[in-house]
Amino acid sequence: MLYFAYGSNLNHFQMKRRCKDSFFIKKINLKGFRLTFRSKYRAADIDQKKNSIVPGGLFEISKSDEKKLDIYEDYPNLYKKYYFTYYGKKVMTYTMKKKTIFTFPTERYLNVVKRGYKDCKLNEKYLKSALSKL
Repeated sequence: MLYFAYGSNLNHFQMKRRCKDSFFIKKINLKGFRLTFRSKYRAADIDQKKNSIVPGGLFEISKSDEKKLDIYEDYPNLYKKYYFTYYGKKVMTYTMKKKTIFTFPTERYLNVVKRGYKDCKLNEKYLKSALSKL
């Protein structure tokens, strides 16, 4: 199945360790959303927002990878699954159930996300914009 990563799962080392069957296909943009950070975990989330995009990584994952991601993302308690279509193919990602206020991520978490942006060759301006919401 296809999975869209936009936070710490962009980090290829972390993703491979977590989901052994996964492989990175390419970078894509999710239109009509914006990146943010929230919850007591200070983790990445996406909100619907017109004329906005969230850059991310498109990965192929196995059913067992999906089960591991469900545990990591605390599905269905913290995150719910969101599906969208990319060139006629169904893609799954996660989005937080409770839309709490923006919370600045920890330095450690942010460094994992930044490494992921480099791994996937994403434009860091979107990450900087999400962090300047204060």
